Amino acid sequence: MSKTLPEQVPSKSESPQSVERRGRRLPMSRRLFFFGDGEFEGEATLLDVSTNGCKATSLTEVTVGSSLKLSLFLQDQRWPLRIDHAVVRWVDGPCFGLEFTGIRPAQRERLRSMLMKVTP
Repeated sequence: MSKTLPEQVPSKSESPQSVERRGRRLPMSRRLFFFGDGEFEGEATLLDVSTNGCKATSLTEVTVGSSLKLSLFLQDQRWPLRIDHAVVRWVDGPCFGLEFTGIRPAQRERLRSMLMKVTP
């Protein structure tokens, strides 16, 4: 007889430890601009990035579930990488995690190519 584990329901403000990771994350310190509904916008420091999301820190407060557009300024790239839609998945003080839910194929390929160059 197998034991059934209870279904894990994420809390409203998930901690970084409880969020399932997909893909390799590359640590870095780069500029990130984000734009939300209305005139909401802010600047952050990108702490790590993967093809599916990133971790950042900012003095501008964001909330779990917020939808944002992003401009990532990655190393060795002249133009910012644009993410059309990202969702804030967790917040821990000034740090927060974003999932990229809307990214154009050319932008995703740019990101994937950059990650492939620097990861073994």
